Amino acid sequence: MKTVAITAAVIFVLDQLTKWWIVHMMGLDTKGIIEVWPPFLEFRMAWNYGINFGLFSGQADMTRWVLIAVALGIVLFVLVWLRRDPPGLWGKISGGVLIGGALGNVVDRLLYGAVADFLNMSCCGIDNPYAFNVADIAIFVGAAGLVLFSDDGGKGPRTSRKKRA
Repeated sequence: MKTVAITAAVIFVLDQLTKWWIVHMMGLDTKGIIEVWPPFLEFRMAWNYGINFGLFSGQADMTRWVLIAVALGIVLFVLVWLRRDPPGLWGKISGGVLIGGALGNVVDRLLYGAVADFLNMSCCGIDNPYAFNVADIAIFVGAAGLVLFSDDGGKGPRTSRKKRA
C-alpha cells in the first residue's frame, strides 16, 4: 500500500500545483484563455460544476456534495479492492494515480465549489470546446491501468488463499 500512497500523493500534488500555477499565478482565472501552442494547446479556464463535459451541473450545490461523496466512495472502493486482492506493481501505481486524481478534484470542489479545468487541445480543424486538468487525465489513466494490470503481476498462485475441497 506504500506504493499506492506515494503515487497518489505525487499525482495529487502535481494536480494542485498545476492548477495553482496556471489558474492563479498565470492569471487564467481573469484572462480566460492563454494561447500556448495554438491550436493544439491552449489554457482555457472552465469551472466544471458537474462531471465530464459539465453533465449534471444543474443543481450546483447539491451536485457538488454528491460528487464529493461519489469520488470519496470510489477512492474507498479502490483502496479496499487493492488491499483485498493486491495487484502487481503497475496495478498499485494505477490505483494510486486514480486515487490522486480523484482527491485532486475533491479538493477543488471543497475550495471552489467546482473543478478547475484549464487544458484545451484541438487538432486538424476540429475546435474542441472542452477543457480538462491533470486530475482528469490521472483518473482516466488510473482506471485504464487498473483494468489492464489488476492481476497478481505474474506472481503465480497466492499462498494466502485456501483451496476448498
